[in-house]
Amino acid sequence: MSSSSHIRNRFVLIGDIALIIVSVLGSFALRLDVKELPFYFPAALVMCAVALLVKITVYYYFGLYRRLWVYASTSELRLITVAVTAASVLTSGVMLLLISFGWIQPGMPRSALGIDWLLSLVLIGGSRFALRILAEQNTPSRKGKARRALIIGAGDAGALVVRELQKSSQLNLVPVGFLDDDPAKQNHQIYGVSVIGRVNKLADVLDNQQVDEVIIAIPSAPGRIIRSVNDACRQKGISSRTMPGMYELIGGKVSVNRLREVDITDLLRREPVTIDDHLVGSILGGKRVLVTGAGGSIGREICHQVARWSPAELILLGHGENSIFESLLELNEDMPSLSVHPVIADVRDASRIGEMFKLHQPQVVFHAAAHKHVPLMEVNVAEAVTNNILGTRNIVETANRYGVERLVLISTDKAVRPVSIMGATKRLAEMIVLDTAQRTKRAYSVVRFGNVLGSRGSVVPLFKNQIARGGPVTVTHPEMHRYFMTIPEAVHLVLQAASMGQGGEVFMLNMGQQVRILDLAEDLIKLSGLEPHRDIDIAFTGIRPGEKLREDLWEEGMRFKPTQHAEIFRAAEEEKVDGEALDRVVEELTQFALHSETDDLIRALNDFLPSSSIRSTLPPDMTSVL
Repeated sequence: MSSSSHIRNRFVLIGDIALIIVSVLGSFALRLDVKELPFYFPAALVMCAVALLVKITVYYYFGLYRRLWVYASTSELRLITVAVTAASVLTSGVMLLLISFGWIQPGMPRSALGIDWLLSLVLIGGSRFALRILAEQNTPSRKGKARRALIIGAGDAGALVVRELQKSSQLNLVPVGFLDDDPAKQNHQIYGVSVIGRVNKLADVLDNQQVDEVIIAIPSAPGRIIRSVNDACRQKGISSRTMPGMYELIGGKVSVNRLREVDITDLLRREPVTIDDHLVGSILGGKRVLVTGAGGSIGREICHQVARWSPAELILLGHGENSIFESLLELNEDMPSLSVHPVIADVRDASRIGEMFKLHQPQVVFHAAAHKHVPLMEVNVAEAVTNNILGTRNIVETANRYGVERLVLISTDKAVRPVSIMGATKRLAEMIVLDTAQRTKRAYSVVRFGNVLGSRGSVVPLFKNQIARGGPVTVTHPEMHRYFMTIPEAVHLVLQAASMGQGGEVFMLNMGQQVRILDLAEDLIKLSGLEPHRDIDIAFTGIRPGEKLREDLWEEGMRFKPTQHAEIFRAAEEEKVDGEALDRVVEELTQFALHSETDDLIRALNDFLPSSSIRSTLPPDMTSVL
């Protein structure tokens, strides 16, 4: 704490000394007649001495001199009540003992002790909240004409945003009203700001009132709400910002510092589903957790969300030193007390992986390391095989050898009836995990989901770059559809699925409805303040080898069933893997990969996976997406 804070609390201490004396003397004055006061004055002086000694000690113990009272809230009010009550009880006890031993003249009014408690509560509490009132009146003036902000959502997040805007002059924003759909909040005020209507009246409010900015302060708002608000603001030429979604706020806090421009991920938000904290905590709390691919988009988010559960150690494994270093810096900043160990290693190096397991002895493993870019893997087949298949086998076998309790493979919907090298290699990676789970009865499982928004090398960053260059935005086919999920939401559900795994399960996250890529491109252009097909062209380049118009979530004929979590499903029947045949094909593929025998690799994959149909021609366009 700064020296100025100590000085302020010294003044608070001096004030408390005076208020304690006033309270004791006042309790006698209120209880007795004026003519009786001189007789009991010695008792009042003794009580003043006792009260000063006891109360100042108790107040210090409860931390009343270690607080910045300009930020006092209801929690501080509760603290004051408990501290004053405890101090008054102790003071009363001492005084009653002194009376019983005859050290104070008999007949002292016991009710003065109760009156002293009430006066202390009023004086000690009132003095501290007076500091906050004075601080709010001295808020720095805003420079120039303040911009007027309309807040969407009058819940806890909206109230906090308004409070921050009122206290901060740096943003130069003044809240002028709330819009909220709750009928009970209509025409009511929060921190002096009125709820002036429902969200569907936004366009009318923007027409009839001066509003310079709209702030969406509903972390749980689904994408349709964000889209409707953003569209209304765009049509009126008014800027809009939003609070991050609920999954993005996990482990963080709501504040104006988290406000940002509306993003494509906001338009595709789904209503958040509760997570079983106890179940997830039971598999992560106090455990040594290893995340492979920890520098990637999914791996990094897994690390951040796992860190919430206070693991004993968090081991970040990755091949790229820069990305691992960035992950390490972020975790050290957010969780400085967490024990984090960065490991630079290639999952294909079995001896290095073995050394790492021996050193760190992980108990839980999230295997997210993989080559994922479909068109790149079509022309780098050997790399896909060695990284996605051989690397997975190294991790799984080493995990089993060192007694890892729980392992989760991060997989993809492209592993279902694969038509790409990437999808086929991820399908074999799944089979390696399932085979090991069946043989060892360990809690090793697979979590499969579709595309995530905003990951490196994915559709959104490429579209944004194309828009920034003035277009055209390249899309392979006007009817290309994909499942999409935000990274925080996907990882949130991965952790829940991991906690439910008993061994050998294939979990599938509920990806919602497939999104047409053309619609996604048009939304991104609009979010950039431009009009699709007028300001920015969209060019269609044709379906590439290794792609389907629509992705599948399950193999044909496979049945699935719900789990205890509404957004997670699992295969109804446990998949039986022929371990010996799998070992043979992995060895065969490894040899083909080492000798770059691409045609033999593709043939072996197609032969082993009857549902696959992998092509081997060069993609016509490496820069168009989906």
